[in-house]
Amino acid sequence: MTDQQTPNPPDHARPEQATDEEVAAAGKLSEALETVERARGRLYDFHQLIGHADLMLDEAVQKLRDAGRDDIAEQVEKELVGRNVLHGRWTFQIVEDFDDHYWSTFRDCEATVRGQLCGGRRHVFESEMKESRRTHGQPRHEARP
Repeated sequence: MTDQQTPNPPDHARPEQATDEEVAAAGKLSEALETVERARGRLYDFHQLIGHADLMLDEAVQKLRDAGRDDIAEQVEKELVGRNVLHGRWTFQIVEDFDDHYWSTFRDCEATVRGQLCGGRRHVFESEMKESRRTHGQPRHEARP
């Protein structure tokens, strides 16, 4: 494909009826979803870190027992091992609730809006930004692979 041909692949091209405002709005909603995706990753980090810390408590308890401090070992077991991080919840329950009641709804809403405004095409706003910012004919500034 030469630089003179259509720069944006069809799956990123703006539908004829889409206005600048609609493309910008869909782009901003997609950007918000990307931020939620990043937060979700951090939530999964939290989930795994807390789980790892809980398993490390077993080793700490054993070391306390080995040091002859059964009293403190029992306190740590009673207070911390298997403790809920939120009322009635371990982190897997937090992750599941987030996924089921926020993240999935956010993704569905973003897809619906993108479908209504951009014909379901992803990254239309970014594709147009790329086209406006690249240097035509310059190596490593091609419209697409």
